[in-house]
Parts: sequence; C-alpha cells; structure tokens
Amino acid sequence: MCGIVGAVAQRDVAPILLEGLKRLEYRGYDSAGLAVLDDEQCMTRHRTLGKVKELEDAYNENPLPGKIGIAHTRWATHGEPSVSNAHPHICKEKVGIVHNGIIENHEILRESQTKAGHRFTSETDTEVIVHAIHDQLETGLEFLEAVRNTTRILDGAYALGVINRDEPNRIIVARHGSPLVIGLGIGENFIASDVFALLPVTQKFIFLEEGDIAEVSRLGIIIYDRDGKRVERAIKESGLSADSVERGEYRHYMLKEIFEQPRAISDTLEGRITSNRVLPNSIGLGSEEVLGSVRAVQIVACGTSFHAGLVARYWFESVTGLPCSIEVASEYRYRKHFIPENCLFVTISQSGETADTLAALKLAKRLGYASTLAICNVPESSLVRESDLVLLTHAGPEIGVASTKAFTTQLVALLFLVTVMGRYNGLDERAEEGRVEALRALPGKVEAVLQLDDEIKALAERFVDKHHALFLGRGDQYPVAMEGALKLKEISYIHAEAYPAGELKHGPLALIDDEMPVITVAPNNELLEKLKSNLEEVRARGGELYVFADDRLEIEEEKGVRVIKVPNVDGFIEPIVFTVPLQLLAYHVAVLKGTDIDQPRNLAKSVTVE
Repeated sequence: MCGIVGAVAQRDVAPILLEGLKRLEYRGYDSAGLAVLDDEQCMTRHRTLGKVKELEDAYNENPLPGKIGIAHTRWATHGEPSVSNAHPHICKEKVGIVHNGIIENHEILRESQTKAGHRFTSETDTEVIVHAIHDQLETGLEFLEAVRNTTRILDGAYALGVINRDEPNRIIVARHGSPLVIGLGIGENFIASDVFALLPVTQKFIFLEEGDIAEVSRLGIIIYDRDGKRVERAIKESGLSADSVERGEYRHYMLKEIFEQPRAISDTLEGRITSNRVLPNSIGLGSEEVLGSVRAVQIVACGTSFHAGLVARYWFESVTGLPCSIEVASEYRYRKHFIPENCLFVTISQSGETADTLAALKLAKRLGYASTLAICNVPESSLVRESDLVLLTHAGPEIGVASTKAFTTQLVALLFLVTVMGRYNGLDERAEEGRVEALRALPGKVEAVLQLDDEIKALAERFVDKHHALFLGRGDQYPVAMEGALKLKEISYIHAEAYPAGELKHGPLALIDDEMPVITVAPNNELLEKLKSNLEEVRARGGELYVFADDRLEIEEEKGVRVIKVPNVDGFIEPIVFTVPLQLLAYHVAVLKGTDIDQPRNLAKSVTVE
C-alpha cells in the first residue's frame, strides 16, 4: 500500500508533490521520495526513511526544480523500510517509476534481468518494472507502448506512474487492481492514488478503470482501455474541499472523526427514511425486485468492516428470518463454496479498494450469486463500480488509520438494508416504524455518549501500565467487543482480545488476575442476566472489571468494578451506540501512552495489497 502523486505543469511541481504526499501519508509512512525532470531533462531524486516531513526537510535543503515529476509514500511489502527501497525507482538515469501493488512474478523477472546485466539497488518487486520499461525503450518502442508491453509481463496488482528523460512532457500511468485517479487542471494535470492528494489544485477527476493506460500531459489526457482502444472516461467533480481533510481544532484525526459521528450518521440516513418508513429506492433502481427475491445473504469484508458484518448477521436473521453468513474476504477466496439459491453477496469496505474484498467480489460474480451489493464510503471506488447494487455511507473522508465513523455508518447502512429486506419477509409496518424511529434518534444518542469523553479520559489512566486486556460481549455486542479490542491494540499497542462472555469458562478465565483489565458492554437486553453471571466469574477471581452499562441498569460500583453509564437506547441501535465509548477509551489510552495515533506502526489505511 502506498500513496502516489504526479504532476506535469508550467510551474515547479515539487511543492505540489510534497503537499499531495502529506495528504496521502495515512496510506503509508515507512519512507517517501520524489523525482523530477528539470529543464535540461536531467532526472533528480530525493528519498528519505520515515515520514514525509523528512522528505520535505531534504527538499528544503536542496530544492529540485522541474515541471514534471512523481512522488511516493511507502508502506513496505517487499523489502524493509529503507532509503534504497523507497520509491521512485530509476533505471540508468532515464526511466523513473512509482508503484502501488504487488508484482507476484518479480523473482522470475529479477533473475532474468540480472542475467541480462541489470544491477538491482533495492529489495522491492517494483524495481523489475522500471528495468523492463527501460529494456522496451531500448528496442526502439515509443514510451506508451514500452509501458503497455511491460504490463503484459506483470502478474499481480499495480498502479503505475512513469516518467522518461526523453519524454519530458508526459507521464504514462497504468492501473490493474490498484486505484489511480487523474486530476484535471488548467494547463497542468495530475495523478494520485486518491483525490485527497489533489484537492488543493483541482476538483475535477477522472477515475481510471481496470486495465486502463493513459498519457497525462500538460495539454490533455489520452486514455486507452485494456484492449488498446482509445476511450473517454467520465469527469467527476468532487464536492470535497481542501480543508475537509484537515484536523481543525482536534489534536488527532481519530478524535475529530469520533466526534463527527452524529453528523456522519445523519448524512448516511438523509433521503433514505421518512418519518416512519424506509425508502428502498435509495439503494438503486430495480433494487426492490432484487431484494424481494433474496432467500439468503453472504457478507464478505476485512478488519473493522468484518465486525460490522458480524453485527449485521444477527440483524438479518432476527428481522428477515433469512440465513446470513459472514466471512473474512482473504479466507473466502481459498475454499470451495456452496451457493444457496437466490443469495445476495454483500461486500463492505470503507475505501472500496480493499484488495481481498475486491478479489472476493470478482470470484462471487463467477460463482453465480443472485446479485452483488456494496456498502462503501467512496462513490468512485472499484467496489462500487463493479457491484450491481450500492448502498453508500456518507461518513466523509476518514484519515485516521483506526476506523471510527466508517464503522458506525456501515452499521447504519446495514440496519437500513435489513429493514428494507424485512419488509419483504414479514416485518410489519409497526415494527418498521419502530426501527425508523430508533434510526432517527441515533445521532442524538451518539452525541449524548460523546459527553462521556472526560469521564472516559480519566478512566484511561488505569490502562497506561497494562500490557493485556480482555473485552467481553454477548449476542450482537460480541462483535462490538471485538471492535473495541481491535481499536485498543491498533493504536495503544496493548495486546487485547475479545470473547463471547459465555466462553470465559472455556479457557480465558485462566488469564484473569488483578493485572488483567476486563472490559464489557452491558446493554439492557435479554442476555443481561447471563452477562451478569459472567461478570461474577471475573470478580470472583480478582479481575479488574470495567462495565459500560445501560443507565437503566442497577449495576453498582465496588472494589474492582468500575461502571460507566451509557444512555439507554432501542435494542437495534445498541451496537452502534456502545461502540463509541470503546473508541474513546482506545483513543485516550493511546494518548497517555504517547503512540502515533493517526499513523500506528506497521499499519496503513487502505489495504490495497493481498
């Protein structure tokens, strides 16, 4: 995974490239680099280990003038983070390249290129691409054809930006399995992994499709499809502003995004519900006919989105009476499948570019599912374009690597979908009205939970010296516990695991002592009494217990038991509401431990490699 930026203009492009990299740093921050062609057609490069600030400092000490260039911020896949492994990679001072993705046959290509006399200076899979393009050019091929021929020998996924010393007026780009966007300016044009990188310089974008190759010059864009045919791609105008991805008054993006959840939930519901009904057509034309015939649901997702799917499984089966399966995308692809009749294939992804989820979708299309539906936050993403039906969340840009508002809006979208499908499977009007009423009240309930911030901040002090934590939940709160554990481990580096509370006696109780904090969510539902019994098991063994409880419950604080009261809510929205205090807990623990909250070690936001 990485961030790619490129520009061809009438002005020096390095400042544009650096600003773009800063905006893409959430996609990778092991190392960074940029390369430009100056007016003498000399290719110069800066590469640094660490974050973009290091690259910016190197540039300020030694500016690189040039009106065409490419830049990259890396998340390591092949080769450790180092200057030599940082992009751009250059072959014989002639060809420069930035790459996102993984080349699966790089070892075979490296071996043949080494025999042909190429000297490798990195451990990356990317370097074989730049050598291959150079070799194609040496045969006399034109620049575009040299890149096209090279892509034909590559197995794997890639988004490429290529510059050529002998072609100082254009960048060649190619896309297969990794996202790439072209930004349109006046007398200048740009490339990037994500529109966020280019918002300071343009609002107009072209999203390349699978297999596209394009020439990007100062005067225009020429795009060819996978068959080499010249094509036109739609120009989209982004509604995002350059400051929409700024932190504003908040110390971290994660905190900002936690507090944006009431608005994000409202935006996700807007236009989809009336005072007492859901509006099925907001999923797309023809969706009522498709959803009305569905007899089973298969959900596929990764990470936080997988946890959203786990919650939805409870909803689907309790509301619609339809069987619902949920699987991690990376596992789904590698086993044989039984496809139930009229089964809906649902994918969930914040970015819509998650490599494993996209691969699962492609497989599902071959397996014969009744239809495919994507729940996604990015309308121009690959997942959205390749699905039959789409249910967009409207979380807005999420920059923090640890997902917060994307998760809660995914749950909102899933609850909306469940309610729509419930209409075709016995959900009466009164029950639907109850769910709509709960959804309408949800932003206010989340706002009330956010008022617990100071209390949770104080609670976080008890976790600073801890090395492990257990999270417990029952029913649809078990995935919430899983998400709480994931957030804590992602950003505080405390080892955290989640269990169904009933599983305590089947192993995890062996870990309980006064150094093991146990965090549980306790809504006021039919499983409450069972949960109380599980909590007693922890207390009896001297465990340190933290209970996020519905404020109607009579759970008293005592030695070893800390209770945080959460505003009471309708049962169907409990998983959404009880997620928020666990987000705040993880955030404040990480602040106290001094970790890099928005860019935790070893992680990146958009997982665009397998």
